[in-house]
Amino acid sequence: MAGQTLVEKIIGAHLVEGEATPGSEVQVRIDQTLCQDATGTMAFLELEAMGVERVKTELSVQYIDHNTSQFGPENQNDHLYLQSVTAAKGVLYSRAGNGICHQVHLERFGVPGKTLLGSDSHTPTNGGIGMLAIGAGGLDVAVAMAGGAFKMTYPRVIGVRLTGQLGPWVAAKDAILHVLSILSTKGNVGAAVEYFGPGITSLSVPERATITNMGAELGVTSSVFPSDDTTRTFLVAQDRGDCWQPLTADEDAVYDRVIEVDLSSLEPLAACPSSPGNIATVASLGGLTVSQVVVGSCTNSSLKDLTMVARVLEGRKVHPDVSLGIAPGSRQVLEMLALNGDLAVLVKAGARILESACGPCIGQGFSPASDSVSVRTFNRNFLNRTGTKNDECYLVSPETAIATALTGTLTDPRGLDMACPEWSMPERFITDDSMVVAPAAAGNSIEIIRKATIGDPPHCTAYPDVLDGSVLLKVGDKITTDHIMPAGTYLKLRSNIPNYAQVVFECFNEDGHPTFAERAAAVRDSGRHGVVVAGDSYGQGSSREHAAICPMHLGVRAVIARSIERIHSANLINFGILPLLFAGESDYAKIAADDDIRIEGIREQLRPDAPVLASVRSPDGQYWECTFRHDLSEADVEVILSGGRLSMFG
Repeated sequence: MAGQTLVEKIIGAHLVEGEATPGSEVQVRIDQTLCQDATGTMAFLELEAMGVERVKTELSVQYIDHNTSQFGPENQNDHLYLQSVTAAKGVLYSRAGNGICHQVHLERFGVPGKTLLGSDSHTPTNGGIGMLAIGAGGLDVAVAMAGGAFKMTYPRVIGVRLTGQLGPWVAAKDAILHVLSILSTKGNVGAAVEYFGPGITSLSVPERATITNMGAELGVTSSVFPSDDTTRTFLVAQDRGDCWQPLTADEDAVYDRVIEVDLSSLEPLAACPSSPGNIATVASLGGLTVSQVVVGSCTNSSLKDLTMVARVLEGRKVHPDVSLGIAPGSRQVLEMLALNGDLAVLVKAGARILESACGPCIGQGFSPASDSVSVRTFNRNFLNRTGTKNDECYLVSPETAIATALTGTLTDPRGLDMACPEWSMPERFITDDSMVVAPAAAGNSIEIIRKATIGDPPHCTAYPDVLDGSVLLKVGDKITTDHIMPAGTYLKLRSNIPNYAQVVFECFNEDGHPTFAERAAAVRDSGRHGVVVAGDSYGQGSSREHAAICPMHLGVRAVIARSIERIHSANLINFGILPLLFAGESDYAKIAADDDIRIEGIREQLRPDAPVLASVRSPDGQYWECTFRHDLSEADVEVILSGGRLSMFG
């Protein structure tokens, strides 16, 4: 019998139901959960709607790291609700200013070998210490907090064998950008990535976490490194050495595919506008004028990253035409920079110190000027994500970013006239958890604060037996959740579905024409159903379940696409929207906006492995039959027909 991969071992230790066969549906026990405030408010409203008095996980943490700008009362109203509801439900509460959820969880709470489910797509960051960490919609996380298992597809495991070690000025960010250039941002649903080989010993935990964090852009379920002596050293330095255990794949483990990566052969890379998978060498992009540089986000805001930046800037000044922002990933990182003098170096060089939060990564401030280039150490550069329309955003390593900030042009850092700074793990990090609030011992004594800006949990009706649909919108490939539900200044609306739903697909609205929301509501109010048609990899990016909830609120009951990404497909099912797939390319090409789609006998047609037959009529009266398919399990079908998962609780 062949040996097991590390992914298979962790799933096996947590398997509740199902067969350990790639592609099959399984249920796994979840040890830990995390939420952030842009998704957490809805998750806890859903938890309340389930009637759950106290969470049943080993550990659950609610972080405040997204909606921290507090323009108007909405964000602080959310935070008051979250602090009170977590106190009542038995959940730790990480206050605004304590840092980004993934960075703080890696530092203070992650445990090798445990499962972690988070209502944020970059939860796999904690795979850097040997966790099986998975991003999901808020409702799935709420179910896990309630003690329910997490339903997932048993993954095929892609092995990435690392050899060599990174050269001077080449970073872990370049390694994951290289992997993205191989696997791309689509076609990896149902897979997990596992790193192994002699090259891993040269990578610190912060570097491993950068790689697993941006693995989310591959569309895989999770990415995992072994737990080894490097992991132990990190956890000991965090005063958490007692939770370490060695974990690795068997020597004869069998992978679905093995990718060989020689770290010593890599060079600085960049993800060009407007996709994390649009990879080029920095050297090939030289001379590009840059007006803004930002170092931070859950991908590259560790003490290692920012110490390197400070060392490069020491005795130097930021180019006068560049605005440089530095966002430490946690209060721990910020405090250590302050104590060792690096914070003063950054300020003296001309950097602007931003809050320890997600900030610019989600369009919350520090947006670039129009018609200018922004270089960021972030994980996503989807069009308009910076908060500036038609932006030109390049994703790079901190090494490339700081070289660019000094020169004013996109610069290969290997050309700098200085030696690459070295970094070693501190013997002890500053460990101060005073900004993590423990829950009350007895939750029934806590008053849950719910201000007027916070709405009710979403509600969907049972699925009709006949889908009488109108195609509200037809889009192409790689439509992200940012396209569906914009972030930035709209994030403060996330606790109120009717308000937030008004900006669904805002990027596709045309001046002088009814908005998507207006057209969808008109179809809904006429008693018919909205349909969205898409190409490949629909629903890339964020785990935001609002990209399903808000369309559902507007009456969308079906999404028909060439392919749909994992988290978004699960969110559609959770909120009673039927995800269908085109059986043939000709039907996708033929269907257009404003066509009518009718599917009769929904309940009978949604059988496993059975085609779904539909009739289509165009506005000019042309009529034809088409066939769709689906990959829904019987449990998925039951959820959809019931009108979503919440309707199945009481």
